[in-house]
Amino acid sequence: MPPPVSATLSLRPVGTLRTFLDQLVGGRTSGLKTAALSTADQGACGRVALVGAGPGDPELLTLRAARLIGEADVLVVDHLVGEGVLGLARQGAERIYVGKESGHHTLPQEQINQLLVRLARAGRRVVRLKGGDPYIFGRGGEEVEALVASGVPFEVVPGITSACGAAAYAGIPLTHRDHAQSVVFATGHRREGESALDWVALSRPRQTAVIYMGIGQLAGHCAALIAHGRGADTPAALVENATTPRQRVLTGTLESLPARALEAGIRPPALLIVGEVVSLAGKLNWFGVSAQAAVPEN
Repeated sequence: MPPPVSATLSLRPVGTLRTFLDQLVGGRTSGLKTAALSTADQGACGRVALVGAGPGDPELLTLRAARLIGEADVLVVDHLVGEGVLGLARQGAERIYVGKESGHHTLPQEQINQLLVRLARAGRRVVRLKGGDPYIFGRGGEEVEALVASGVPFEVVPGITSACGAAAYAGIPLTHRDHAQSVVFATGHRREGESALDWVALSRPRQTAVIYMGIGQLAGHCAALIAHGRGADTPAALVENATTPRQRVLTGTLESLPARALEAGIRPPALLIVGEVVSLAGKLNWFGVSAQAAVPEN
């Protein structure tokens, strides 16, 4: 078995990555454009691309995402988009930060929707850059609905969602024939007044559950899973700053993980992964420090 790759390895320089991308896709016309984007009579109207920036490592971008970032007149950027990704933007491209952090939203969602429409109507090539995938807890569906209602041409470029990136870089297969025949994603953030998560569905056996944006309610989430049928000794993990040199993986059980997370000082962005597949993290880890080394088991 090859030795684990160190998390301290430097990423490929942005300039080198840009040169590679320019050689590979630069100057090509895409055969994947929608009819709306390729129609010649769009007039002065620009276009909007909702682009998934992936979980952090810029080399996990799709080629199409990297090319659109490099072509954009303006980038409308979420909180969890890394500087390595932004480094692919062309010189002179405008950046507008609209990130949402816990307890602080730069702009309400409705105003973000209006901003995208306004920029496109001004003839700009807009990239709405989102961490992970635009359609997985990224409010991409709401933004596209606004674009459709306003007649703005758009496309959606999928990205590696945080669950897939975090699990792969933590040595945790989300499905495994011996441990989990299904995987379910949920978000720990809900609109005010919305009911609690479907804990019965999330607590099914032989399933991996991944909860996004749940670190602030970690103790409550673990307790709810136990109350709805998952054993207190079910393996669970937190992956902080996934796929970046700052990644940390903390493993434990549903019973022990909240206290261990407090002790280790785990902070957002972090993803909760629950299920028997977490037990493989120590054996399958390849990126950085072993998951079991984060905090010693009691």
